[in-house]
Amino acid sequence: MRALAPAPLKVTRRKCLQALSTGASLLFFSEQVLAGAQIEEPLIDSVRTALSSAILSQAPPIPEFRDTDSRLAYLRWLGAMSDRLRKKKPEWQIRKEFLQTVWYESKRAGLDVALVLGLIQVESNFRKFAVSRVGARGYMQVMPFWTRVIGDGDPGKLFHMQTNLRFGCVILRHYLDREKGDLFMGLGRYNGSRGKAAYPDAVLGARKLWEFTG
Repeated sequence: MRALAPAPLKVTRRKCLQALSTGASLLFFSEQVLAGAQIEEPLIDSVRTALSSAILSQAPPIPEFRDTDSRLAYLRWLGAMSDRLRKKKPEWQIRKEFLQTVWYESKRAGLDVALVLGLIQVESNFRKFAVSRVGARGYMQVMPFWTRVIGDGDPGKLFHMQTNLRFGCVILRHYLDREKGDLFMGLGRYNGSRGKAAYPDAVLGARKLWEFTG
């Protein structure tokens, strides 16, 4: 990681998480991946079936709108987010496809888009091929066991953008439902650090950087 000052800066995991929770992440983060690991838990058949069904459709993530105002609101969001993401993804077409897919998969799972973008920033710093020390993969750092539990068993597909975002959003929705909507506990479960403050605080801090009120 590059220091912000000429003198070397010693950066610890704790300091990185603190920087995110105070909203300084876009300046402070460069190459670091702060990923945990979802823990494999037994699922009852009905939950396993529901999750499997939720990740099945591979339809192109093309947003649909109920009226012109909704479409214009989306386009304003897309423009604002594109500007914020430009340094991470310089190519417009790649940036557009990524943001469109994040928006689509977040809405599909009933999640706040800014929350998902904040989670991606903390988990992978927007690196498509990020791999954690325990093997979590892609933008949302999905553990490979999920492809066996609710997918087709091919963990290589977790490097495919829509597949990774689909799995990540479905899993996060599952954990939030398990925790009855409690963001703090649901985020901790997603990271494998349930009950500890560092990760939820980091994600909720990063979410502020992606909020849009236009």
